[in-house]
Amino acid sequence: MNLEDFLNLPTGKVADIVRSKGPKVCVFPTDGTRRWHMLEHPESTSLESYMEVQRKRHLELYELFFDHGIDTLLSPIFRPDLLDRGEAYMKEVMKPLTWLASHPSYLSFYKDYGVSFHVYGEFREYLRSTQHGYLLDIYDRLTDLTRDRRSHRLFFGIFMSDPTETISKLISEFYSEKNRPPDKKELIEMYYGEYVDPADMLIGFGRFCVHDAPLLLGREGLYFTTSPSLYINQQHLRMILYDYIYMQRNSTPDYGDLSQEDRVKMRDYYRSNLDKIIRISENRGVLLSHLSDGSAMQDYYQVSDDNPRRIVQ
Repeated sequence: MNLEDFLNLPTGKVADIVRSKGPKVCVFPTDGTRRWHMLEHPESTSLESYMEVQRKRHLELYELFFDHGIDTLLSPIFRPDLLDRGEAYMKEVMKPLTWLASHPSYLSFYKDYGVSFHVYGEFREYLRSTQHGYLLDIYDRLTDLTRDRRSHRLFFGIFMSDPTETISKLISEFYSEKNRPPDKKELIEMYYGEYVDPADMLIGFGRFCVHDAPLLLGREGLYFTTSPSLYINQQHLRMILYDYIYMQRNSTPDYGDLSQEDRVKMRDYYRSNLDKIIRISENRGVLLSHLSDGSAMQDYYQVSDDNPRRIVQ
């Protein structure tokens, strides 16, 4: 099937194709949300209105992913560095973190789509000793309430810092009880609340971070959008799904079987591209460097306050 035909399929047909390849796990860290809001909703200037718009847009995207056959979605939404924005910001951000497990729109969504609700990350360590510790009981109740729903699973990543200490603690507790270390499956179950297969794809905008989905990353297809995450629409998702389903090559060819002619072509290609480098970094600058022949190391970058990025090609 070519891309144009795939893009024009009914949504249900796309979902059938995705599901025919087995249950799919997608990691979707949302980034650049403030920029998206500033540019697309300039009339909405208060933090309260920002949170409300975010709530609606996130739900639209979760529905989009599930409608297209994604079985399990991991959505890292709140990293510890957001704490640096001050107590006033934290007070407001606790509202949407509460909404995840209590707002009628979220609860209706979980019910209509048969979603089991989960939270992962170091959120217990961050929240337990604060005035926001009440969230732990709210999350636990909804997790228990929706545990038997099998149509879809949604895991919210909250306070995903370095998971090393959390994982070390889980291993220690397991060993004390079982007198042996856990295997990887058991460790994943402890960290996420139930077993999750390795991620099939990660769709990001900002800097890649393995802490977005600890223990699950390593063999996934990586996709990065040029625009902030909340700009993703049906066509973007279908383009990614098409690439993942039809274009990926999962097996490494046996280079020993290459003909002499193909080896020469490969060598010539590598030699002719020795000075071409692709880089993702946080350096700022319009044109930071050139090669001695002036031909190009041009830095095309996207500036932002919280996550500047440049691609060198």
